[in-house]
Amino acid sequence: MSNKLNGKTVVITGASSGIGAAMAREYAAMGAKVVLGARQGDKLQQMCHEIESKGGKAAWSECDVTKAEDCQRLIQTAVDSFGGIDVLICNAGISMRALFDDLDLSVLHRLMDVNFWGTVYCTKYALPYLQQSKGSLVGISSVAGIHGLPGRTGYSASKFAMTGFLETIRIENLKKGLHVMVACPGFTASNVRLSALTADGSQQGSTPREEGKMMTAEQVAHIVARGIARRKRLCLMEAEGRATHFVKKFAPALVDKIFYWVMSKEPDSPFK
Repeated sequence: MSNKLNGKTVVITGASSGIGAAMAREYAAMGAKVVLGARQGDKLQQMCHEIESKGGKAAWSECDVTKAEDCQRLIQTAVDSFGGIDVLICNAGISMRALFDDLDLSVLHRLMDVNFWGTVYCTKYALPYLQQSKGSLVGISSVAGIHGLPGRTGYSASKFAMTGFLETIRIENLKKGLHVMVACPGFTASNVRLSALTADGSQQGSTPREEGKMMTAEQVAHIVARGIARRKRLCLMEAEGRATHFVKKFAPALVDKIFYWVMSKEPDSPFK
């Protein structure tokens, strides 16, 4: 697997923490040239220094993925630094937790801007280089992008939109050798859960779930690398996601009931 990323240029959004940071470190250790994008430039600079101190190759660009010009600059940084792009991983994302009844509509706009439009913008500017390299376009989606997740309307909607966009890009590029993968982690222990938005748009600040039982960011990074190496279409990472994908085909109403029950049992659940 490591040979598949060795020498490749990999662009990662949301790279300053969580899954993105884990990917940056692991893929650089595999021999990839990593290009990191996130809003926190100081953290990116520190990560690049850390990677380079271990013999790796890295570059960074401060990037708010809701701004097309930032995404274009991130892609140009990769091209200027390493001559092209082999893998784009659209990882930047935010979550939310509230019933739609109580939700300020600005929260939905924010989720779509980051999770969906961030993917669209980066893909738009990276696509010519990915087509040239016959590389990989990866979207970090979620089980919530397979079946609607109650209490996460904006999150599910944005991940469904991401999936539809990426699947269409795959079909349009069937004759061009482009690999497109939708990766769906389950609940993952990362700061995305802490920064999830509530009904009024403020940050949640704590997680209602026991993080010790979740996937780690490092596990997700490793599974995504394996999926890229195998050029998978859909990367489901744990039993919950695989079961959702399978059972939905035959008993979608049952999945509805299971999801409702599971989310209603969360501590401080928004379900009254």
